[in-house]
Amino acid sequence: MASCPPSLLLSLGSASGRSPQVIPRCLAVHCSSFDLQTRSTRAKECVAITRRDILGFAFGAPSLFISSFPAKGAGLPPEEKPRLCDDTCEKELENVPMITTESGLQYKDIKVGKGSTPPVGFQVAANYVAMIPSGQIFDSSLEKGQPYIFRVGSGQVIKGLDEGILGMKIGGKRRLYIPGSLAFPKGLTSAPGRPRVAPNSPVIFDVSLEYIPGLELDEE
Repeated sequence: MASCPPSLLLSLGSASGRSPQVIPRCLAVHCSSFDLQTRSTRAKECVAITRRDILGFAFGAPSLFISSFPAKGAGLPPEEKPRLCDDTCEKELENVPMITTESGLQYKDIKVGKGSTPPVGFQVAANYVAMIPSGQIFDSSLEKGQPYIFRVGSGQVIKGLDEGILGMKIGGKRRLYIPGSLAFPKGLTSAPGRPRVAPNSPVIFDVSLEYIPGLELDEE
């Protein structure tokens, strides 16, 4: 029996950007179990078994992180991913008038909230589902299991989302049609289960304003 051919370990280490010592132990064990006569066939198995690990190291992260990053959504068919607007909501939106602002942002209110709108600089807690125009989801707080908290109107999110949230009331839901000029100037790269967002391309956000810390008590 022969140990794993050094050339294979070196090539895998080179592909991952790390030294051969960081290649997972399963690779070394698997490689050591075949003789030189069957190297060609079994070496392909070694590569297949560790493909995700190599990809993880190539991007500076272990495969466990890559496979588990979209905790609830990436492995699901598009129609099974959690959404803020279901099929009934989609049909109702067809009859909701579109509002266009001076910046070019367009929106439709799925549900009008109550109480205050958030003052500029205040923290807000919002859920969102972000999509490319085809409807494919590229980011979602629902998949992460908690609302996203940020200071509205302070440039912490893209311009279209900032503007859209500023006009909402607590408990409201809104669909934002964000033009490329108010979206992602540099775009977003694709990820497992996530489509690419091209630079300056339009995007769609379904967003719900859950609460505004500090304002709920004032209303009570």
